[in-house]
Amino acid sequence: MMRVLVTGATGFIGRALVMRLLGGGHHVAAWVRDDARARDLLGREVELVSARSSVSDAIARADAVVNLAGESVFGGRWTEARKKALTASRVDLTRSIAAAIEASPTRPSVFVSASAVGFYGDRGDAIVEDDGAAGDDFLARLCRNWESAAMGAAGAGTRVFIPRIGIVLGVGGGALATMSVPFRLGVGGPIGTGRQYVPWIHIEDLIEIIVKALSDPRLSGAMIAAAPNPVTNLELSKAIAARLHRPCFARVPAALLKLALGEAASMLLGGQRARPTRLERSGFSWRYPAIDAALDDIFGNDRPRISRLTDEMPAPRIESDYFRSRRPRYVLVHKTRVDAPIERVFDFFSRPANLGAMTPARMQFQIVEGADADVRRGLRIRYRLRIGPLPVRWTTLIEEWEAPVFFADSQQSGPYRSWWHEHHFAPDGNGTLMEDRVYYSPLAGPMAGIVNAAMIAPMLSEIFAFRAKMIKLRFGRPVTNSS
Repeated sequence: MMRVLVTGATGFIGRALVMRLLGGGHHVAAWVRDDARARDLLGREVELVSARSSVSDAIARADAVVNLAGESVFGGRWTEARKKALTASRVDLTRSIAAAIEASPTRPSVFVSASAVGFYGDRGDAIVEDDGAAGDDFLARLCRNWESAAMGAAGAGTRVFIPRIGIVLGVGGGALATMSVPFRLGVGGPIGTGRQYVPWIHIEDLIEIIVKALSDPRLSGAMIAAAPNPVTNLELSKAIAARLHRPCFARVPAALLKLALGEAASMLLGGQRARPTRLERSGFSWRYPAIDAALDDIFGNDRPRISRLTDEMPAPRIESDYFRSRRPRYVLVHKTRVDAPIERVFDFFSRPANLGAMTPARMQFQIVEGADADVRRGLRIRYRLRIGPLPVRWTTLIEEWEAPVFFADSQQSGPYRSWWHEHHFAPDGNGTLMEDRVYYSPLAGPMAGIVNAAMIAPMLSEIFAFRAKMIKLRFGRPVTNSS
């Protein structure tokens, strides 16, 4: 197994990669700017290396380095100050890592450093392959300089692999989290003409490309890391709308986008019809080569079943005093088979510090009391998070504890009128069958049912789907998964 140093570990891609590496038995060190935030997002299994210290020591101890750091280019208008910040977070940081690799007495065998398909600029309908010429807009120049900085490590004998990444699609974050908002509100549609191509990739395929690059010498130099079947913006918009059962009609005019974003609008109005020829020749096997399969997985699989609580629904295992004053109205049921022994799975879930690693980053989950406590009946755990734009304080009480098969917790204070969460674990061959049952009620009121259908149930569905994905990465792909 390898010791892998990861920069950008707390980002959307980075968190998934960290869980996948841990699941593969690798030791992961994360170079982070904020130790406390990183611990909340990554859990206790990851070694944290503070950005306040020298990266050279961490590199000297690493078998591989994966560089995913960089501010999002989707952060508003590209002012001169913004361009400098984007350059510093990508080019300058990458150059410093490459220089540290070159100067290190013991060098990593491979340096994986991210880039983007924006390297090629807007190419219209033309098919773009790996060796295509670079574009000449700001994003293309940024990518070109970014890649040049990474290649500085090649002279030291370290293999350098640069994935030119397309738009990354997945549950719980990334581009799709923003793209789907107008569709959920019923006002989604294509951008501009809708004819521009969108080079995309499912996050699980991207993670497997990076993992493959750690040990496969064929992955060297720059390669397109996008699915082999790019789609137009209109095709992508229609596909998202279909999965959300919403219309696709509210086209965003190009002029309006240019007015709002200025030069940055070029990212959305242009595109690349990218083909990952070199990756295909390397023998990489795509799990999601087509957009329909990718979106079916993201919006369909691993989603819990949420229903109005009736006599036909599964009853709580414990008839607690909690229910006498706070009867639940709804029940969420979610089953996942994990390809690992019950003792390992239960141990992971019994550590409060791992909760944040399974929670979407935008919720800003933070344990303020109880992170390192020994879990037992009667333990109270306090944490902060955000539900939409609202900051929330939540206190959980461990009501029941029967290792390694069952535990239950209840909300003592927080945003719900009642919340009772049962965690069931059962051996299933060489794996473990997990079942979550959440009995809950929103705050009382005449609009409670509407609020649940429009906001709470979709949010819970996404949270549990994200958690299932992270569990898959941490323990390997489940043989089956059902709701």
